[in-house]
Amino acid sequence: MDAVIVTGGSSGLGAAVVDAVLKEGGRPYVLDRRKPAVDVPWIECDLGNTRAAEAATGQAIEQAGGRIDGVVTAAGMDVPGALGDIPGETWDQIVAINLLGTAAVVRAALPALKESHGGVVTVASTLGVKAVGDATAYCAAKFGVVGFTRSLSAELTGQVNVTLVIPGGMRTRFFDEREDRYKPGPDAILNDPANVAAAILFALRQPPGCAVRELVIAAETETSYP
Repeated sequence: MDAVIVTGGSSGLGAAVVDAVLKEGGRPYVLDRRKPAVDVPWIECDLGNTRAAEAATGQAIEQAGGRIDGVVTAAGMDVPGALGDIPGETWDQIVAINLLGTAAVVRAALPALKESHGGVVTVASTLGVKAVGDATAYCAAKFGVVGFTRSLSAELTGQVNVTLVIPGGMRTRFFDEREDRYKPGPDAILNDPANVAAAILFALRQPPGCAVRELVIAAETETSYP
């Protein structure tokens, strides 16, 4: 494993994946709207704009010398609320970043990944397998990531290793801008994103002929997974 494209690599799980790739001696290439805190190649990109996401992916591949070994789609966002209370533009953006941006980046990277027999790791959520209220856009998007990845895995068998990661709640800034009622309580036990990043690297390190298809990773006390 050498060159890895990481979406959302400037914060949260994406930043943890970037750190993990660096520790392994790899070269992460970040696609994000914000510049990463660490000194790595970064392409500014709104991942909710699918054509821009495709173009940024191509640019990252060029920067990597035309060869990449992996793609990790860690970018995500959510604004919880009842369907009737969420502006249409916000609802659309949640689905675009979490689902459509994921598909756009993977699609643009496929020729290079097939050439290297590399790996794709998509990041869903436990809310991609269990629905809750006030999360219609996020659940729709993450359920979509689950279906997209399972179909992609069947499509690319023997060509690209495809892994679906389903993480539970993590200690990131993902919840910071929410109303208090949508934030984890003070006694909530959340997973360290570094643990999830380590599992993602484990999946990417698998040799040709061996694939980790799906991983559910959560704090051992989390009960949100059905």
